[in-house]
Amino acid sequence: MHPFLPRRRTALLAAASAATLLAGALTTVTAAAAATGCRVDYRITNQWGGGFGADVTVTNLGDPVNGWTLTWSYAAGQQVTQAWNATVSQSGAQVTARDAGYNAAIGTGGTATFGFNASWNDTSNPAPTSFALNGATCTGATTPTGAPPPTSASPTPTPTTTTPPAGAKQMEKLDRGLVSVRSGSGNHVSWRLLGTETSGVAFNLYRGGTRVNGTPITGATSYLDSGAAAGSAYTVRAVVNGAEQAASAPALQFPNGYLDVPIQAPPGGTTPTGEAYTYSANDAGVGDLDGDGRYEFVLKWDPSNSRDNSQSGYTGNVYLDAYTLTGARLWRVDLGRNIRAGAHYTQFQVYDYDGDGDAEVAAKTADGTRSGTGQVIGSSSADHRNSSGYVLAGPEYLTMFDGRTGAALSTVDYDPPRGTVSSWGDSYGNRVDRFLAATAYLDGQRPSLVMARGYYTRAVIAAWDFRDGTLRKRWTFDSNASGNGAAAGQGNHNLSVADVDGDGRQEIVYGAAAIDDNGRLLWSTGNGHGDAMHVGDLDPGRAGLEVFKVDEDGSRPSSWMADARTGQLLWQTAPNGDNGRGVSDDVWAGSPGAESWSSAVDGLLDTRGRNVGRKPSSANFLAWWDGDPVRELLDGTRIDKYGTGGDTRLLTGSGVASNNGTKSTPALSGDILGDWREEVVWRTADSTALRVYSTPTTTGLRLPTLMHDPQYRVAVAWQNTAYNQPPHPGFHLGDGMGTPPAPNIYLR
Repeated sequence: MHPFLPRRRTALLAAASAATLLAGALTTVTAAAAATGCRVDYRITNQWGGGFGADVTVTNLGDPVNGWTLTWSYAAGQQVTQAWNATVSQSGAQVTARDAGYNAAIGTGGTATFGFNASWNDTSNPAPTSFALNGATCTGATTPTGAPPPTSASPTPTPTTTTPPAGAKQMEKLDRGLVSVRSGSGNHVSWRLLGTETSGVAFNLYRGGTRVNGTPITGATSYLDSGAAAGSAYTVRAVVNGAEQAASAPALQFPNGYLDVPIQAPPGGTTPTGEAYTYSANDAGVGDLDGDGRYEFVLKWDPSNSRDNSQSGYTGNVYLDAYTLTGARLWRVDLGRNIRAGAHYTQFQVYDYDGDGDAEVAAKTADGTRSGTGQVIGSSSADHRNSSGYVLAGPEYLTMFDGRTGAALSTVDYDPPRGTVSSWGDSYGNRVDRFLAATAYLDGQRPSLVMARGYYTRAVIAAWDFRDGTLRKRWTFDSNASGNGAAAGQGNHNLSVADVDGDGRQEIVYGAAAIDDNGRLLWSTGNGHGDAMHVGDLDPGRAGLEVFKVDEDGSRPSSWMADARTGQLLWQTAPNGDNGRGVSDDVWAGSPGAESWSSAVDGLLDTRGRNVGRKPSSANFLAWWDGDPVRELLDGTRIDKYGTGGDTRLLTGSGVASNNGTKSTPALSGDILGDWREEVVWRTADSTALRVYSTPTTTGLRLPTLMHDPQYRVAVAWQNTAYNQPPHPGFHLGDGMGTPPAPNIYLR
């Protein structure tokens, strides 16, 4: 336990441990009695003369185990020389890997991952043909151990878990997200199709107690109830195999096209130099904080004197609030005087990291941070600010907060540490405090937290798992380490997460470099730092994903597109100074796939980098808003549809403001309610509410919620990072698209 967690937390942990022991007496299967149900993914990650590295992921498809041993045999004389996250020994051809203690427990559907280096004969390096977990051969099938028949004193237990599909990713168990948006003289009602409902599910829509559709709805989850009164109450019911299921929660009402979520600004203050400041709502994230299937907002409050890292001066404290969709404030975290305010300092993540059905909130913390339940992290009196307002001394922490209460669950030393300030590119405190954050399915099944520091020169990325109430480090990548130098100076003011190599595990695209799921450098283009980047299936005519990025270095290509798996450049534009804005997606049906454009390049470029027409009126955000799969332009407080002769206004936000100065970004944009189209969340001009806009337009396209696409979901999580960027799914969503593959997910 971290030394500065309060006694109350210690007591809670002790109580939780006692409860776990009691439950374990009934449910835990010992290692020797492991079920016959497991799968092993063995992957050679790199190979060199005389040696190779490998990663192994064990998936338990049977009963829970508390302690594990994995065995296999080599057929070509390979010898393990070094291992991590497991203790590995070898006798002849037989290899035995045992858990490292902290990863001993693997629940049903859970995983354990370890890696090793080994020698080989440079001629043949075949993978093992068979593995055994605790003596049971891993076949990828499930044959649970038997249980004694029930007696009169021991009733048949009700199963509480299901075995997830092999390699499935843990995702949120969301409700229907039903919304009713006033549209002309009727109401546009839309709802979620879940990622697990790709076939065989129809719907009945009810206004009050009256069904409004004649036959079950098998198409898009979008319905215009023409002539219905404003404020009509709606519910929707799934129809499965002809049987109508339970009613959804009542629809959220958007009588004027939007929903206002009331928020409460913190009181202003005065800096040590006498400067007064106030607060405005800034970036937001969403997560199901209380496990009810409905998203809540986590909102960052920025003081009016927040600073870019290059600017000296004191700032007010940064706050994180949690709100329900009805505006009830669940908690407030005060990050304290030792966390500076500005776009590059606080990147918070909202996600269900431990798989208990409730999302957590992660953020960098410091001495004086106060949790939502009043816990103080570190010293409450310490003040590490220097006379220029920078915080270049004192401890730095990473804290995982409880989404329900805001309580600090686990606090560890922040990695990467500050170290010597000048080693990051300057001595006054600018580049040392350039932080990025993300969430990624690094093991292919459960989410990990990713925290980073630096991108102009040195770049360091640390991956963390939050399991059983504790943050544990998975790996650290450092551009200063041997073999990683090509990543130095390649970071953006943002990042992206995607499964770029198609192995089921997600990678970190860190600007002009990519880090593999195991924390090793995957590729680097060498084109350096930039302000904007997009990763997705931008060119559906070629296999895999692509990266589009703009560059700040005037000696490098002003923009380029690359293969996301290899970093190979597919096309590039000529150098033209600091290219500060760039966008890529399918915004025009006149050319296949994504169109790309940027501030310093003329025209609209197709998937081959050819100029095919007029540049759009903005180069900022994107949103799927109208009924077709072509995406719209989101900038400032408006949404426009691209046209060859000019853009058409679809929405102008009323009484709202955008965030982050000239970046003009919304508080959040993503598919957080209704069907697959995206909502846009702006703060009201006076920061008394988050105003959520949802489309009033019907669609004929039936798609599962984009929040059940793993790449899109984690993109919504990292959207608030530094220079915000819009999310992209892991499949092509645009004109001429085919049916996307069903997401391989299970819901918690």
